[in-house]
Amino acid sequence: MIDYAEGSGKQYHVGVGKGDVGRYVILPGDPKRCEKIAAYFDEPKLVGDNREFVTYTGYLDGVKVSVTSTGIGGPSASIAMEELTACGADTFIRVGTCGGMDVNVKSGDLVIATGSVRMEGTSVEYAPIEYPAVPDLQITNALVAGAKKINAPYHTGVVECKDAFYGQHRPETLPNGPELMRKWDAWLKLGCKASEMESSALFIVASYLRVRCGTVLLTVANQERAKLGLENPQVHDTDKAIHCAIEAIRDLIKQDNL
Repeated sequence: MIDYAEGSGKQYHVGVGKGDVGRYVILPGDPKRCEKIAAYFDEPKLVGDNREFVTYTGYLDGVKVSVTSTGIGGPSASIAMEELTACGADTFIRVGTCGGMDVNVKSGDLVIATGSVRMEGTSVEYAPIEYPAVPDLQITNALVAGAKKINAPYHTGVVECKDAFYGQHRPETLPNGPELMRKWDAWLKLGCKASEMESSALFIVASYLRVRCGTVLLTVANQERAKLGLENPQVHDTDKAIHCAIEAIRDLIKQDNL
């Protein structure tokens, strides 16, 4: 493969190299969330800022940890995981937002993914569609423990991942709308908890790279509740999801005997 970094020792897209990041990395989509997440670290330092990828590194309980934004969707998320793994990271927690699907998932609730519907294009370049997109069990259990510790309402279950935001929110206007609506109905009948855009790609890439990955999401709102006329305020503060991930990493550090 061509060295697009031209011998700099830095990864081409994320702009960091070996020694710049910790073993444990939180992956938000939004670059603007990185500074907020890094505030939980001791001695946080900006170590990379290139394109959609912003990286801070600091310490939790004396162990080096990092946060890197991935941008929106599977393509850039897979790039981040590939390049961070090349820098020595092996444990990833996606922290982001989602739209609820199950009517019991309310605005402000956390959703901890136990699997993901692969309705996106990135993962099919890594694995046949029959291969399941599932998170690491140890991380998932740590996230559940973290949610309990901070007394956050949470749900565990399968999430749906798509590439087109507006394919979810106004499918009736699109040429492929009937197919989108048919599949959405199927995911609802199968008990999907929420919809988002990155986890299935991350889970598949993690399986390929033999690294660990999990996901915790803040529910912004739930369109299915809105359809039924149920209470459905919008919640945008991601701090509960971030705090849950921080507690999970602390737990994992203890379990890993670091």
